[in-house]
Amino acid sequence: MGKRRCVVAALAAIMLMMELAALTVAENRRSMLSNGLGMTPPMGWNSWNHFGCNIDEKMIRETADALVSTGLSKLGYEYVNIDDCWAEISRDDKGNLVPKKSTFPSGIKALADYVHKKGLKLGIYSDAGYFTCSRRMPGSLGYEEQDAKTFASWGIDYLKYDNCNNDGSKPTKRYPVMTRALMKAGRPIFFSLCEWGDMHPAEWGAPVGNSWRTTNDISDNWESMISRADQNEIYAEYARPGGWNDPDMLEVGNGGMTKDEYIVHFSLWAISKAPLLLGCDIRNMTRETMDIITNKEVIAVNQDPYGFQAKKVRMEGDQEIWSAPLSGYKIAVVLLNRGPVRYSTTARWDDIGLDPKTVVQARDLWEHKTLKTTFVGNLTATLRPHSCKLYVLKPIA
Repeated sequence: MGKRRCVVAALAAIMLMMELAALTVAENRRSMLSNGLGMTPPMGWNSWNHFGCNIDEKMIRETADALVSTGLSKLGYEYVNIDDCWAEISRDDKGNLVPKKSTFPSGIKALADYVHKKGLKLGIYSDAGYFTCSRRMPGSLGYEEQDAKTFASWGIDYLKYDNCNNDGSKPTKRYPVMTRALMKAGRPIFFSLCEWGDMHPAEWGAPVGNSWRTTNDISDNWESMISRADQNEIYAEYARPGGWNDPDMLEVGNGGMTKDEYIVHFSLWAISKAPLLLGCDIRNMTRETMDIITNKEVIAVNQDPYGFQAKKVRMEGDQEIWSAPLSGYKIAVVLLNRGPVRYSTTARWDDIGLDPKTVVQARDLWEHKTLKTTFVGNLTATLRPHSCKLYVLKPIA
């Protein structure tokens, strides 16, 4: 009985630490951009990764339709985000942005109304420079208040704000100008800073935006994806409800990686509390893609109210353990094999913040099953190349 009391006491101490950490997050929330948005990482879709500049209002409407018809919207995918190339190269005679007549003839307001009627939200794109990254439309530098009012009048819910073609001044000077403009625009708009991590926006982004890019653009291949996860992990301590580190949008379903690699991609984005913004053509998805992006248990890790981003707690060659505390006294753990050969990987309790004597029940989120045996001290899995396991551990004694 003495040993059991010690284990229970140690477990209670861990629970108290997690509760105190949650209270700290609640306190920190007060100092952030106070638009009340992004209490969990945003979920939705963005046009860039799959379509680039080849966008039009018909495709955006069809994507909104697909979010609803596939059931993705019920899982939390609510933002329909238009990226670059939606506007004419010139403003009108009053200095207003003008939707491109050949591709968005009905205008953005009509599109927002359509999306809103489906219970979804519309996002749009601009740039803290004179032109956007494509150089096919104006940026908002010098027009921040006018553009913020325009976005609000159209019913925009999300602004991705890029960093191309600027005047050479620091983003720490340019981005807060749009922050203030949005705060005066009269409509809560999620503000996504796409600064590419150049000046470590995680360190200054909390009062400025709801998320901030910690990396350069992602590509649809293993090396790009895993390196973005690495770069993003460095800033884990800065993520919290209302403000998230952003390693760029999801590539799942675009065809450049294997199923195992896409599962690693989705698992690391989920446990890292990254925005889950789909980047494929959701009107034409395979069953495999659907199975990955609709995994409710993995999504729940991402949307956990505590908002703790995972850290790498152990690295041994190509083998890594990523871990993050969850609400309900649980812990999410990724066992990752980054290498080219099959390998056995072990998560140790003393690495993830558990007393070594704690008895744990393990839920495998990709197999959708609770393992029959309980575990004490560690958990081991054999992993294929470029694959992972994602468990939620629940202390039971």
